[in-house]
Amino acid sequence: MQVLVISLSSAQDRRAFQAQQLSYYKLDYQFLDALSTEDIDSNTYQQHYQDWQRPMKPTEVACYYSHRSAWNKVLQTQRPALILEDDALLSSCVAELLSELEQENNADLVNLENRARKKFVSKTGRPISCRSKLFRLYQDRTGAAGYVLWPSGAKKLLECEKRQGIALADAHITACHSLKAFQVEPAPIIQLDHCEHYQITNPVGGNASASSVSSHINNKGGIQFWLKRIHQQVKLGFRQLWLITFTNRRYIHLRVQDFHQK
Repeated sequence: MQVLVISLSSAQDRRAFQAQQLSYYKLDYQFLDALSTEDIDSNTYQQHYQDWQRPMKPTEVACYYSHRSAWNKVLQTQRPALILEDDALLSSCVAELLSELEQENNADLVNLENRARKKFVSKTGRPISCRSKLFRLYQDRTGAAGYVLWPSGAKKLLECEKRQGIALADAHITACHSLKAFQVEPAPIIQLDHCEHYQITNPVGGNASASSVSSHINNKGGIQFWLKRIHQQVKLGFRQLWLITFTNRRYIHLRVQDFHQK
């Protein structure tokens, strides 16, 4: 399976880490140059500034466009791909899982990441490689650091953009309810900034582990954004009431020992 790594060309520490990690697991990969704020002109930013529940930041618009370039790549090649952000830490199960998932013909997207937040998943899962299970995924907002995307899923994500604009990459994926999505458990990918939470040794030190997009400082915007947030929260509440009737809302487990390279 092709592996597409979204990474700023200037992020040499992260690129070196991904090259070492992916080579260690014998995975063929390609770097996709991520867009920076310098690549987002004022017209593009103004076009998307009001798309989401709060004003989009230039870094968030750039991040979304970077993921969109990967979705377009999947469409162009007509092959599924593992899409990685360059701060993704892989477990030793990823290569074996990808070999099996490449034969999957009933999915739009399979999420491999976990970020210590609850997800709505099916009550039972199907056994797959590496003593793992595949659960149907109905609701998730835990990041977009590692997921397998099929051409059918890429098409749906781009169609969602036409209907409702853009959002943070993970929020856009979550809001695209037409996706037939699944979750791997134990989760075989986390982000570097979450190593400490799971008591996993972080192989990359310093600023290279910090998120280049996330921030606790977010402009909430004016009354129009407040009304939009209320509207979306009401819709989300009704959706979750429906989901809870046939799914489990729970944390996704991982095996810590799988993240230690031998």
